[in-house]
Amino acid sequence: MPDLAYAPAEDADSVRELTIGSLLRDAAERGPSAPALVEGVPDPRARRRWTYSDLLAEAEEAARALLGRFRPGERVAVWANNIPEWVVLEMAAALAGTTLVTVNPALRAEELRHVLSQSQAAGIFLVADYRGHPMAETLAQVRPGLPHLRETVLFEDWPAFRESGSPTEVLPEVRPDDPAQIQYTSGTTGTPKGAVLHHRGITNNARLSYVRTLEMQAGEAFVNPMPLFHTAGCVLATLAPIASLGTHVLLPWFDPGLQLELIEAERGTVFGGVPTMLLALLSHPRFTGTDFSSVRYALAGGATVPPELVRRVEAALGVPMSIIYAQTEASPGITMTRLDDSPENRAETLGKPLPGCAVKITDPATGDVLARGEIGEVCTRGYHVMSGYFDRPDQTVEVIDPAGWLHTGDLATMDDHGYLRIEGRVKEMIIRGGENIYPREIENVLLGHPGVHEVAVVGVPDPEWGEQVAAFIRLMPGETIGEAELFAHVRENLAPHKTPRIWRFVTEFPLTGSGKIKKHVLRDQVNYGS
Repeated sequence: MPDLAYAPAEDADSVRELTIGSLLRDAAERGPSAPALVEGVPDPRARRRWTYSDLLAEAEEAARALLGRFRPGERVAVWANNIPEWVVLEMAAALAGTTLVTVNPALRAEELRHVLSQSQAAGIFLVADYRGHPMAETLAQVRPGLPHLRETVLFEDWPAFRESGSPTEVLPEVRPDDPAQIQYTSGTTGTPKGAVLHHRGITNNARLSYVRTLEMQAGEAFVNPMPLFHTAGCVLATLAPIASLGTHVLLPWFDPGLQLELIEAERGTVFGGVPTMLLALLSHPRFTGTDFSSVRYALAGGATVPPELVRRVEAALGVPMSIIYAQTEASPGITMTRLDDSPENRAETLGKPLPGCAVKITDPATGDVLARGEIGEVCTRGYHVMSGYFDRPDQTVEVIDPAGWLHTGDLATMDDHGYLRIEGRVKEMIIRGGENIYPREIENVLLGHPGVHEVAVVGVPDPEWGEQVAAFIRLMPGETIGEAELFAHVRENLAPHKTPRIWRFVTEFPLTGSGKIKKHVLRDQVNYGS
């Protein structure tokens, strides 16, 4: 009988009973004067800085102000770009026992209405406008249809809000299994759902993924370009530096030139982001002149990371790269490559399960555990699995089975050493003439062509074959290669039925707020002839 694609949770005793508040208080006790947070704005003279003592004091003051307006357990939304007050509010909400609802600042009126209505948010903190988006006006437009929403606070009024609380207000006891956040999934398909993440899950996930795997040390600066509304930004990149007594350097928005400047100026140890960010960093004019002597590792996740990109980053920087495979519903990390893995495993796999996380590969149709090397759905179980989708028990049972396994919807294989290789999404699998085709395999081949910068492969309806393979290509700057050359390149490396028959050349891809390509938009462009 072949070995089964199942990895039990290892080192489960490393999971601690933590809350965000206890994590911050411990850091402030261990290093009260240690640098905790830096506002990474372009002007170095305007960069505000917080020690751990400062951060705890401001968070506790804001927590008392929250309790003057909200009850523990109520939902409070945050709608802003990456500003330090966002991080302080995250800490304050946790200390006050309220649940933070993270909202993408790019959302427009109806999208905002859905999040605030579905989460039953009692309050919202926001910036008045961001990059030409009149956010306060947008909120005013939808507010009449939000009966739960009682309080609105502009971050411009943050000092007055903090001072509004009673200094004698007693902060509640918050438990590790209490809800900490509601994060709305990217919504690449369907209506976004609110994943309820508990304190135990997100605090330990930050510790056992970034801190342990990357060997983060006290005093190290972590330059964070990821949006705070996403788990990569406000969970991993925010809580991991606190757990390691490091310094969180926060970009107000992603700007490759600014990120490179901050890595040099703040002596950042990480060169990180989603693949689109890494490509922008590598191609930026400032890259060749940046001092990377402080960088110990590169880091990527949030979207499929092509092996060639890993090799390119490692060659350019001379440091190992780690890839984290994550999903919002898993707090978010599930597997991760280690810095001392072989170059092949660092580039071509998703690593092995993180401590405390059990992983198995199953047949999507039957639920049976498959043999190692066979393609199936990734399922995971452990401390990191969300409590469920907020107020959506019917949708929760669709992804968390009675045994507690979270069904990710991702297709992968597990090799004999426990390393995962991603193969795509269950819903993205293309069935052409009865043959199962995995877009990831074709994308990897196309990315191996020196003229290809980015690629996305999707299945589109076809009257003869059921589905046909379509490839969207973004070329390297200055390249002029065409369909015939890429067709021949794929045919040389893959079976004929996997070769795309529909080709589209693009200058940019439609992206979610977390940097994932919206494949359903590409699919619609072919279906509707746009």
